Amino acid sequence: MSLLKNVGTIGGLTLVSRFAGLAREMIFSRVLGANAVTDAWFQAFIIPNVFRRLFAEGAFSAAFVPMFSKRLHGTGDADSGLDEARSFSNDVLSVFLPVLIALCAVMMLAMPLVIRLLGDGDSPPADFAMEVDFARIMFPYIALVSLVTLFTGMLNSVSRFAPGASFPIILNLVLIAALLFGDYAMSEWGWTTRQVGYSQAWAVTGGGAIQLAWLYYWTRVEGFRPKLLWPRITPEVKRLSIIALPAAIGGGAYQINTLVQLYFLNQLDSGSISYMNYADRLNQLPLGIIGIALSTAILPTLSKFVGSKNREGTDRIQSDAIELSMLLTIPAAVALAICAVPFVTMIFQGGRFSVEQAALTGDVLAMLVLGLPAYVLVKVLVPNFYARSDTRTPVYAAFISLIVFAAMNFALVADWGVRGVAFASVIGAWINVTYLYAVLVRRDYYAIPLKLVGRIARQLVAAAAMGVALWFARDLLTGWYDAGLFERAGALIALVICAGAVYFAVAFAIGAIDKQRIRTLTRKSPLPEQGGAPDDLAR
Repeated sequence: MSLLKNVGTIGGLTLVSRFAGLAREMIFSRVLGANAVTDAWFQAFIIPNVFRRLFAEGAFSAAFVPMFSKRLHGTGDADSGLDEARSFSNDVLSVFLPVLIALCAVMMLAMPLVIRLLGDGDSPPADFAMEVDFARIMFPYIALVSLVTLFTGMLNSVSRFAPGASFPIILNLVLIAALLFGDYAMSEWGWTTRQVGYSQAWAVTGGGAIQLAWLYYWTRVEGFRPKLLWPRITPEVKRLSIIALPAAIGGGAYQINTLVQLYFLNQLDSGSISYMNYADRLNQLPLGIIGIALSTAILPTLSKFVGSKNREGTDRIQSDAIELSMLLTIPAAVALAICAVPFVTMIFQGGRFSVEQAALTGDVLAMLVLGLPAYVLVKVLVPNFYARSDTRTPVYAAFISLIVFAAMNFALVADWGVRGVAFASVIGAWINVTYLYAVLVRRDYYAIPLKLVGRIARQLVAAAAMGVALWFARDLLTGWYDAGLFERAGALIALVICAGAVYFAVAFAIGAIDKQRIRTLTRKSPLPEQGGAPDDLAR
């Protein structure tokens, strides 16, 4: 399966998920706005997701999938491999689930202390109680979605990417349904925004249960039959823990970064957490579609080429991933920066979300997207280390980035407010990617070829031309951004068409797009074992 096809499978479903999430945030902003209730809800939603990314995604992306795949495919006998893989996954599940349940119990009991440590202990008693309630209601989501991550890893090992890439859509649909019900209850039954917030909190945990049922079904379709056994620490489970620990620590740096950001946002005016969340929703669209999809798609093939000592193959896959990611990310960042306020106004403004709040959120978005290429490049470079079983270097990079991020917050927040928090994250992201690339070069793992540098420079020129066109087009459509639905949609479509037409026309004209490589990436052909440039990713 070619690189573009692998990325298309994951990225296409991620695109649907991101747009479903965007639709959810559009409804959320209109129904609830940006206030103490929304800040409390977003904060409570972040807490279990931090632990999910720390323990589930970090551990299993670096450790479980390679170990599971080795048992599934390593024996040469399909039936024997399936039995070994089943046994290993059941042992992991039987140890993993009790740990998750214990973590949920401890955190739910300690939640008042957790909220205070996040810098929000000075809220009015009623607001503080609401924050604790929201977090306790949502925290079991970590246990549900961590099991989802386990099942996703099993499915990815047999190249069944669609169920794992699609499960976030389910949560978004559940939350949208709960929001529409809450809006109806506010207009017909006199519900308050606080009551709608509680219904949304319960919807998160309910959505997690539905997600788990979805992935469990697909694991059974593939013949894995996951089941709970009496917990036992087998040598394989112990090895999984040892391998996963550095990845979890590395993920911890990113998640501590999120909690540090939350701490500084809690020191600012009410609504700051909400402004950051709404802005990051737009920032996450290209990051999720491009960065995460590429990262997931290239790791198996990078691992194969590194294992076979195929340097030319490794370099080609890494260069292809960088070229494709920057081809799409650079124009996305420029467009979001120039049209930040119009985009936020068109998408979120309305109902309880005012024009002034939209303008402030747009300023935050314009700051955040300055780091978008760096966020994506981190996702693209880290698999080069994981393919070599090096989980430590990304840890060092993440912690250096965290230190810089915290220092910049102290320097910027007092004068810049929520915009300063956004800009501090941008600086941290560029420090992270700079460190990762420097290590790759120093260890002679990879260096960007001059031809690719020239092509990226041309991409920047094409993006600059697009930015000039958007600057003028943006002002021509000013009256449409906060008008009716059709005017907003028309303005959004016009800006997107303008951006795409100018960027790709200039990119093709000046050679920013390698047409031969695009044809190669979209063509299936046998994967070389040794030597030669890999045209495709192995299925």
